[in-house]
Amino acid sequence: MAGASIETTLELWASPLRDVKARIRPLFTQARVAASAGLFLDGLLGDERRKTGWMRAEAAGDPGPWRQQAILGRGRWDADALRDVVRDYAVERLAADDAVLVIDETGFLKQGKASCGVGRQYTGSAGKITNCQIGVFAAYVSGHGHAFIDRALYLPKAWTDSPARMTAAHVPDGTGFATKPALAVRMVERAIAAGVPFAWVAADSVYGVGDVEMALRRAGKGCVLGVSSNRHFRAWHNKPPVAGTAEEIAGHADPSQWQRLSAGDGTKGARLHDWVYCELADLDAAEYNDAWTGLWTRGLLIRRNIADGELAFFSTWCPAGTGIEMLVKVEGHRWAIEDSFETAKNELGLDHNETRSWHGWHRHVSLVMLAFAMMAAIRHHANTQTPQKTRRLAANTSHRR
Repeated sequence: MAGASIETTLELWASPLRDVKARIRPLFTQARVAASAGLFLDGLLGDERRKTGWMRAEAAGDPGPWRQQAILGRGRWDADALRDVVRDYAVERLAADDAVLVIDETGFLKQGKASCGVGRQYTGSAGKITNCQIGVFAAYVSGHGHAFIDRALYLPKAWTDSPARMTAAHVPDGTGFATKPALAVRMVERAIAAGVPFAWVAADSVYGVGDVEMALRRAGKGCVLGVSSNRHFRAWHNKPPVAGTAEEIAGHADPSQWQRLSAGDGTKGARLHDWVYCELADLDAAEYNDAWTGLWTRGLLIRRNIADGELAFFSTWCPAGTGIEMLVKVEGHRWAIEDSFETAKNELGLDHNETRSWHGWHRHVSLVMLAFAMMAAIRHHANTQTPQKTRRLAANTSHRR
């Protein structure tokens, strides 16, 4: 926004903030509760480093955090309805037919045993097994920007097998154990049911399993899903003979097959790796859904780090004729959700949730998602505006011609 007036800059923030507050107003039966939710949102967007209840209360001018806590706990409103508001808002502003839905998880470090879903489990956030909650998220990524559109709290079996813990944390009746891939499939299904436009799904190896792949084939969505090095692949239907584990196939790849390609720009420029793509079979889409026609290709995409030779493997499903450049580009979209986690935690208090209940977690996370989506919309709007100085220069140049 270089060159923009202070008035223009303030309005760039004020107008979207008014919009999102108006969108969430129908979720609350009382005006004072809606106002408190608006102040909660203001607190998330504020300059305070820690977004605790006391910090948000101080920013809102409250004598204590009780109203802030009531929004997450005692208040009666539907966090899933807010999730849908966030999704619709983000898609309105970032929609593209070739968008990628990126699935990933992040950890929330916790003390004790009372916070819903907490337990000793691995989280990439800490790089180890530790006491934490795990949230599975879906981010919508397009050429216009990226934002979270769905979330779910993962409940380990130690929780779902304990009715007393489930009741104490106010987990809705009928909630049972669901694997992380199962949560991901539900998110994809919700996005499709809501008419969200996207062509691809990308995820790491936690989600590169048969159930997710089959769900995407039935939905007619392309995918680039991480898989383990010992995952077996084989080619058929007149494709070049390939068989073995992903690691074995990589080891036997012809050196001339490797291509140095960028998975997109990072903070230090193009993210270059060496890649090889093995087409395994062309299959008729109608085998998975009678509504689809045409050939689709199942394949294996392999990435090799230029510096240390470390390998990563991806199972792919795409329309026949899709080139390796497109698959690499789709895989590269996964950085967006990692960037989103970092920004949401560092700037919007994603991991500053002080509640212990199921509802508290989903309400807090959904409000953070709304703040993040608003920021994404502002960024997209700002990037598409032509500064007045540039417009005047273009007009003068045109006149001289």
